[in-house]
Amino acid sequence: MQIAVPKEIKNHEYRVALTPSGTRELVGRGHTVTVQAGAGEGAGFPDADYAAAGARLEADVARVWSEAELILKVKEPQAEEVARLSRGQTLFTYLHLAAEEPLTRGLMESGATCIAYETITAPQGGLPLLAPMSTVAGRMAVQAGAHSLEKAQGGAGVLLPGVPGVAPARVTVIGGGVVGENAARMALGLGAEVSVLDKSIPRLETLDDRYQGRMKTVFSTADALEEAVRESDLIIGAVLVPGAAAPKLITRAMLAEMKPGSVLVDVAIDQGGCFETSKPTTHAEPTYVVDGVVHYCVANMPGAVARTSTQALTNATMPFVTALADKGWKQALADDRHFAAGLNVHEGQLTYRAVAEAFGLEYVAADKLIG
Repeated sequence: MQIAVPKEIKNHEYRVALTPSGTRELVGRGHTVTVQAGAGEGAGFPDADYAAAGARLEADVARVWSEAELILKVKEPQAEEVARLSRGQTLFTYLHLAAEEPLTRGLMESGATCIAYETITAPQGGLPLLAPMSTVAGRMAVQAGAHSLEKAQGGAGVLLPGVPGVAPARVTVIGGGVVGENAARMALGLGAEVSVLDKSIPRLETLDDRYQGRMKTVFSTADALEEAVRESDLIIGAVLVPGAAAPKLITRAMLAEMKPGSVLVDVAIDQGGCFETSKPTTHAEPTYVVDGVVHYCVANMPGAVARTSTQALTNATMPFVTALADKGWKQALADDRHFAAGLNVHEGQLTYRAVAEAFGLEYVAADKLIG
């Protein structure tokens, strides 16, 4: 199969969808891998490493896309990339379509087959290709929040762990999943006072047992959210509804109750964000202020630690990539119903129910297309 790895073009996105090691695996299985020149440099993988692994390097981005049967990316395709897609091609990447109607319609119009990392499931539950980047984003959220609390960044001038004689910052994490647990773990490690809100009692029990009561576990209600808004120095939004838009849990009106210079970090921004005042930002301009509250809403947080993120992501994606390359998309998905959950778009048809419902579009079950 002809496999292409374009260079990511989203603002400050340095990750790459395939490492030289992965390239060697695919070439060894008889596939042709074309890597756009410079695609891996931001993650610390020079062109020479890809060439040594058997890749064909290509400087012409148009040829990278046009000659490919399978296109591997990290972030959702930007407008100019959507325009390069065509019927008969398979795109494998993060899509996050529930927050992007223009992208959804563009992919449908392209006629391509589009498989999303973030909606693939696992036999034991969970989202195996979202988990590694959720881990990174959760840990980074605390770093970003701590930095944003600094006065020079518009924050209140609060040090997360405090110092002897001065209380630590209060951190609230909304959502106790992969992102939330990793954020809470980091905040605990830095010495903050940490609370985790979630609606799952079993999940709260797991966190309480795992961390031996060092973090407060709170059942998420309107009252609990309002208290968190009043008391917290840093709130991290870590809510996920797989494949669907995130619920808006903190409204514009609630910001008036927050401490001046407090910080909101919205890790759910790829899915539209869980704060009413959230809007996507970039690493170039990561924050903005609304009603005295600093908002950090970078949509590709893990891209800032590109080498770690690339290695973690490709460790998880590689078995799926080899299945697509060896079998083609239809057989690979037919053989694995959990992989089939990743199919979002095929030849103009929308195959993920939550996305169809978000935009009032017709939904076609993936099973009807896979057979």
